[in-house]
Parts: sequence; C-alpha cells; structure tokens
Amino acid sequence: MNGVIIIDKPAGPTSAEVVRLVKARLGRKVRVGHLGTLDPFATGVLPILVGEGTKLAPFLQETAKEYAGVIAIGAETDTLDPTGVIVRTAALPYLDAARLEEIAARFTGTIEQTPPVFSAIKRAGVPLYKLARRGDTVEPPAPRTVEIKRLELTVEGTDRLRFTVACSPGMYVRSLARDIGVALGSAAHLAELRRVRNGDFSIAQAVPLATALEELDRGDHHSIIGMRDALRALPEVEVDTTIERRLRNGDSRALDGLAPREAKFFKVIARGDLVAIAEPTSRITATIARVFNADSPDDQA
Repeated sequence: MNGVIIIDKPAGPTSAEVVRLVKARLGRKVRVGHLGTLDPFATGVLPILVGEGTKLAPFLQETAKEYAGVIAIGAETDTLDPTGVIVRTAALPYLDAARLEEIAARFTGTIEQTPPVFSAIKRAGVPLYKLARRGDTVEPPAPRTVEIKRLELTVEGTDRLRFTVACSPGMYVRSLARDIGVALGSAAHLAELRRVRNGDFSIAQAVPLATALEELDRGDHHSIIGMRDALRALPEVEVDTTIERRLRNGDSRALDGLAPREAKFFKVIARGDLVAIAEPTSRITATIARVFNADSPDDQA
C-alpha cells in the first residue's frame, strides 16, 4: 500500500501520535510519516504518507499552506497558544473593519517574523520547546523571512478576531497572532487553528481520523490517494517497459530527450504507475531524483 491519506486531525493528538495510530493498523513493516506538523490543539489537513509514499516528502513539503482560526486579544501566553501560561495582558483595543483592513495589509506580503520559543527549531540539536518546557532560559530564534499571500481579519466579539491566512511554508501562525496583538497596541495569542490546505491537499479531501482508522481496520484502502495523483502538480512523461527497467536500475541516461521544458521536477509513468521523479539537468538530459519500488498486486487492488 503506497500513497497519501489526507487526515482531518482532531484537537488532542500530536501529529506523531496520528502516525503511530495509522502505523498500528498497517503493520510494523509499513513505513508511515506525515507532512507539516500540527500542534495538538490544532485541527485540519494532515497528510499521512504511507509505504513508498514516504519518498514523496521532499516534493510535497515545501508548499503553501492555508489556515483559518481565532485570535484572542488582550493576553499573550508563553506558547502563543491556548495551552500556555499568560505572560502579558493589555487593554482591549477598539476594533473596526477599517483598522483590521489596515492591519491585514501591514502583514501581507514578504515580512520578517520571529518564531515562537516553543517551537521545533533546534539549538545544539535539541528542539527549543523541550528546552523551554524543562525550565531553561531560551533566547528567541532569529527572525526569518516569510510570505503571507492573503490575510483576512474580521471582528468576533470584543476580544476575538477570526482570520484566514494563505502563507509560505515556515510561517508560524502563533507568531502572527502575537504580532497582530502588538500592532493593535495590545496583546494576543492564537486561540483556535484549523489548517484547510496543505499544498494541493484541501480539507474537502480530508477524512476524519476516526473514520480513516475504522477503514484501515477493515482493510479498506479507498481513502489512500495514489502517488501519481498526489503529485498532480508535476508534469509527467510516459515511458515503455524498456525505459522503465533501465530507470529502476538507476540509469538516468534513459531519460535523455524526455524532460519537459522549464520543469523543476517531473514524474515518470509506466503502465499507469509512478516509476520515478526526475530533475532536468539540461534541455535534453535529466537525472533521477527518486525511484519507486513496483506496486505489489495487493497495492493495486
């Protein structure tokens, strides 16, 4: 079984726990991973990679994300989310549509953002959140450049803002909530978060975690998106069985003259299945970036 399951993660479990739950249904020999960590309190799109699908990670993880949620105004927490301890409070600002439109414009485009201290960024090989949780003094990470493609803010009560944001990978929504609070002359933290899109995977494709686990318990694999379809944004070329055999043996010369123009990567398909992902090296040559094992009859069922 190879491909991607788009899970609608509920609040509570970590992304790693979701992986363990799926792996428990598939067996120890089946590799399982995930794309784009969601914090335990967050919900929404969590792509789970299965079998040979784990090899797709480098080609899927650097993709745009889209989120919806709620920002609580008036208090900042140490984690910048509802699981933390309040470390700063401030008066509630006056909120109206015109001011929120100005704030949204300020944070749209390429901006500098300081990631949270409670994050998976590593210092001396240790994630910062582990250092912070054991009581160490942790300096904030260095600011990084991120892109916010779209940000919409609406008032939801006197102390809450509802938002939607489309952004580059690496943008921390918790940091955005904090910074919006500062821009309003107040304090803020992220109260609710739901990821509605991860690259080409949307919430409309997502299966509730409980439903996915029940399906896997029954041996029902219809929620698994095949590897070829999971990479639908990449151009593809069809090859015959002779070229397929050469590619599976690592012979990149089999791709000479086949690379699509102006493609960063492309799929190589044989007999309807994904054989490899390749990278053009010139106008007529390409090199193999990843080769996939042939599906077993059970995988094709």
